[in-house]
Amino acid sequence: MMSQISSTRHRIVQAALELFVAQGVTNTTTRQIAELAEVNEVTLFRQFGNKHGLVLALIEESGAFESLGELLVLPTSPSEDTYQVLREYVNKVLLALERVPELIRSLVGEASQYPIENRRALGHGLAHVNQTMGQYLASVIEQENLSTSLSPETIACLLNVVILGYAVTKFTITTEQSELWERDTFIDNAVNLFLNGAMSKSTASANSVSMSIVKTNSTAREVADLPANLVHQILQQAKKTGLQDYALAYVLFAAGLSVDEIISLQRTHEIYDTQAHILQIITHESTRQVPVNQWIMGKRYGSYNNNPLTKWLKSRKDNETAMFLNEAGAPASKLDIQQRWEKWTSMILTPEGAPLINQAQQTWRIEMLMRGMSLENLSILTGCTITQLQPLARRAKEKAAIEQATRLDQK
Repeated sequence: MMSQISSTRHRIVQAALELFVAQGVTNTTTRQIAELAEVNEVTLFRQFGNKHGLVLALIEESGAFESLGELLVLPTSPSEDTYQVLREYVNKVLLALERVPELIRSLVGEASQYPIENRRALGHGLAHVNQTMGQYLASVIEQENLSTSLSPETIACLLNVVILGYAVTKFTITTEQSELWERDTFIDNAVNLFLNGAMSKSTASANSVSMSIVKTNSTAREVADLPANLVHQILQQAKKTGLQDYALAYVLFAAGLSVDEIISLQRTHEIYDTQAHILQIITHESTRQVPVNQWIMGKRYGSYNNNPLTKWLKSRKDNETAMFLNEAGAPASKLDIQQRWEKWTSMILTPEGAPLINQAQQTWRIEMLMRGMSLENLSILTGCTITQLQPLARRAKEKAAIEQATRLDQK
């Protein structure tokens, strides 16, 4: 008997959720819910009292907030790129909200009509999401050595309020949209607001990492590509260290991959012949292909089927599937890649200090733009939005202007 009651209750809750999502709470009647759940309306009243009781049960029993909190936290360890961590979080929240616009309108717009128990349940649900994301942010803050005057949970709460406000405005108001309300622009601006306000690098590490942050618009992250002579110097140092180091440095500057992308590469992700050399980049969000260049900053490094990477892979006698290995012969970690980079660049300095590994990616992207690649095509190759690439486009134009001025001076 109890099992039957439980099954009936579950059907009613699921029917209510389906209708609330489709048409909102106000526009949904208890009769519609009963019909969809295939029960008598009296059974619904006996179980939940009224529609508000059903809303309360939905919030407390569906586990929606718990699932949302777990969904929004990235499945991997905190990324070294705090900007991307927050950007993915904002994007995931918006995707979740955009799937249920009618329900969001009802829960927010009609909340004042709900009994105190319903409003408390909503508050507890949101608090759970904030707590889950706050715990994740705490690990990011610790790993990235960020300083903040706010608790991680407070930052998560404020960020969620900004996102919810944006979503409700988009769902509710029809107006002439300015650029601010474009989805990608909002995400970039929201992340920059928190990175440049709520969180910042601690004073002790600010100088050493300042060039690793890329800005957009007035609060844009700095772009710091490396000059050709330093790129070739780093490649030569890597070549002296060993065949794998040379291949690794080659991939950094010839394909513009991040450290996370490099450690995820498998030997089967390489495609090459006499006409092209391609790497398959597979993430939890998408799959894309990136060409491996023969030419790097005006100098040729082999051919499509005979270059530092192909030589390293052909030399392998092991059975490991990873493209790059550590000293023990296991798949390389982010720390392994970083330590190799530091070995190659230990004697190299730029005006800003030692070269940072993410500058290799920026250098490749700017070189592609300098060669004439469109922002749209670069967006496809990198998986970044055009908005994110705009600072790199400006840097490419700056370099082109300097080169033109130099050529004119030589005439």
